[in-house]
Amino acid sequence: MSKIAVLDLETTGFAPDKDFIVEVGIVEINLYDGSIQVLYDELVKEDGLSEMHANSWIFKNSDLPFNKVMQAPPLDKDAIQKILNQYPVTAYNKAFDFKFLRARGIQYSELDCPMLLATDICKLPGRFGKYKWPTVEEAWQHFFADQEYKELHRGADDAAHEAKIIHQLYKMGVFKLVD
Repeated sequence: MSKIAVLDLETTGFAPDKDFIVEVGIVEINLYDGSIQVLYDELVKEDGLSEMHANSWIFKNSDLPFNKVMQAPPLDKDAIQKILNQYPVTAYNKAFDFKFLRARGIQYSELDCPMLLATDICKLPGRFGKYKWPTVEEAWQHFFADQEYKELHRGADDAAHEAKIIHQLYKMGVFKLVD
């Protein structure tokens, strides 16, 4: 097994019981050679999403168009489940993304969180003498200092960049697969 899935969700907030998934991006990365393939890249309109969500952080801090999300199809749990049945999966700050998946009944074979694995490598000063969790951009800067990157907060694009960080962690022997 050399291929894994990396998932990134865009949402209207932090609470899976009150907030909504508005975009899902899933990429496959071959950990041996670093090749990446987009598996899923869809806008989503979950039941209950309304005009009152138009001012959510995601719409103010990305080019994700609220009007396009309002016209998007519903969350296709079956299509996402079909992909996740084929791969072990992770996400950068997986606790966030995975709580939304669990709340929607989507199951997965979970891998380590790359954000947590990158913490002791990036060594960013935090509180109480501990290192802080690096953002995607901070981890990118650590691993790819010569390549500029600004996180778009768009599902598949973010997942692809996160996959490249995971590949670096894998090459260092920090991100490991259990066969």
